Amino acid sequence: MGRSIHHPVGLIHNSPSSTFNGYTLFSTNGGDHATLIDNYGRIVHRWNYSGGIVYAYLLPNGNLLARTKPPEDVDIVKGLGGSSASIVEMNWDSEVVWEYKDPMLHHDYIRLPNGNTVVLLFTALDEETSQQVKGGHPREDDPKTILGDVIREVDISGGIVNEWEIYKEMDFDEDVICPLEHRREWTHANSLNLTPNGDFLVSFRNTSTVGIISRETGEFLWKWGPGNVFHQHHPTFLENGNVLIFDNGSHSQGMDRSRVIEVNPATNEIEWQYTETPALAFYSFHISSSERLANGNTLICEGAFGRLFEITKNGKVVWEYINPFYSPDLRKGDPTNMVFRAHRYPPEHSSILDKDLDPDNYRNMNRLFGGETAKNQ
Repeated sequence: MGRSIHHPVGLIHNSPSSTFNGYTLFSTNGGDHATLIDNYGRIVHRWNYSGGIVYAYLLPNGNLLARTKPPEDVDIVKGLGGSSASIVEMNWDSEVVWEYKDPMLHHDYIRLPNGNTVVLLFTALDEETSQQVKGGHPREDDPKTILGDVIREVDISGGIVNEWEIYKEMDFDEDVICPLEHRREWTHANSLNLTPNGDFLVSFRNTSTVGIISRETGEFLWKWGPGNVFHQHHPTFLENGNVLIFDNGSHSQGMDRSRVIEVNPATNEIEWQYTETPALAFYSFHISSSERLANGNTLICEGAFGRLFEITKNGKVVWEYINPFYSPDLRKGDPTNMVFRAHRYPPEHSSILDKDLDPDNYRNMNRLFGGETAKNQ
């Protein structure tokens, strides 16, 4: 949706009797901080890292696993969305306790129960393969080789445990780049999650595809999307077996608008969706996320405008917050409050159970950004 520069930021709305009680974690796309707020919009903790915190989530031990800003002077990934120089793990005091560096890192990562980490990486395809990739908007300066996607598992020392070359499982006739996108990348994987069986649930923006990839064979077990979703983000498995997806709706047939959907992978039927009226009131061209909460509500990140909001099953907005923290955009340098993804943690979550979450620790910042008055609304 469009946003006036005079639009209020911080907490916009809170219905305590209807919201899922907890703490929301987010970071500005291009900033150096991750911020944890309560349902009254009050800051209760912040992490900072000089290399940037583009996206982060909490581990069960209370540490923060974060993706940094892009690498410097690496031409092959320069200007590509989601590019990062490293994945860092920080303790509660923002001290780095683990780091994995690779200039081809991008978008998403998973910490496994055994302590290993799974990451997404770009990889340069050979010229013959690149020429077989269909679609995209050709330009005279297109590279002869384009980038594909790889999933890599690394151990605590950074050693490669396993690698899945996703691009080898793609189909040249089915997996076609959107005609309005460039040809520097083929699929542009933007999300990586685990299914209940431990396989990979992946989203490919450029081909508008969501798929499940077997960890054992590397083959697709399920593949869906083109013509149904458009440049989607953040698919996650739900307890009912459905997949929750933020459908950005970019370059869609007809009017661009976003929605959140539940698709049944057994039938490929959309069984639930959320839109706004008018439809244009809810639209994020890129990034963004949706997360089903324990009370059945859904936390939505309308990333392009830094809008975080919670809805009930019937679509009622019961909590709304607009990111008040601006940073230079990673590609153009303009001030932005964009948020890649957001997460909500209940008070009993192991990551924050014994932590000091007193908003008075950030009293001055809360006065600036509305947190002090929010508790009285």
